Amino acid sequence: MKLALGADHRGVNACRQLADRLRGQGHEVELCGNLSGEMCDYPEPAYLVAARISDKSADMGILVCGSGIGMCIAANKVKGVRAALVHDELTAEMSRGHNDANVLCLSADLLGQRLIEKIAEVWLGTTFQGGRHERRVRKIAAIENGQDPAKVE
Repeated sequence: MKLALGADHRGVNACRQLADRLRGQGHEVELCGNLSGEMCDYPEPAYLVAARISDKSADMGILVCGSGIGMCIAANKVKGVRAALVHDELTAEMSRGHNDANVLCLSADLLGQRLIEKIAEVWLGTTFQGGRHERRVRKIAAIENGQDPAKVE
C-alpha cells in the first residue's frame, strides 16, 4: 500500500520510527514535509498528506503531532479526506470500518511508540464495512459539497 506520512516538530520522531516499521512491513512510504525536527506549523504537513489522498497519489495517510487534534482539523479541510483522531485500537478499527477514514491522526505526546505502531497496524488492516455505513459516508461527502445530508439516500 502507498502511504503518505507527515508530522510537525512534536511528532517527527514518532513518524520516522513508524515509517521505518511500515516500510519493513512492505508498504511504500512517502514522508511529506520538513521532518528535520525544527519547529513547523501542523497545517503544512497536514495539507501535504491530505492533498496526496485527495489526488489519489497515496492510498492512505498518517499524521502525527503533539495532540493529533490540529492535524485532524486541518486535514479534514481537504476535499475527499476523512481524517480521524485515534487513541486506541478500538477507535482505529471503528474509524476504518464505519467511517472509511483515509487519514489517521495520532498524538505523539499521549501515545507511546508501541501503541502508535499497533494503532497503525490495526487501522491499515481494517476494511470499510460498507452497508449502512456507505449511506453515512455519502452524507459526509454531501456536507463537503455544501449539500444538506438529510436529502441524501
